[in-house]
Amino acid sequence: MAVPKRKKSRSRTASRRAQWKLGMPAKAECPQCHSPKLPHRACPHCGTYNGREVLEVE
Repeated sequence: MAVPKRKKSRSRTASRRAQWKLGMPAKAECPQCHSPKLPHRACPHCGTYNGREVLEVE
């Protein structure tokens, strides 16, 4: 079984972890009002999902 010969430095560990970034969340276009929304969620502007009104928006 492989065992590290010596401890890895903090800078080496930090430089490896430097590539762990969050990407931008995906956006979809609402088919009713054409505003950007998160996919698989009701539109916050018009309140529709899958062609039906599911939220009352004032």
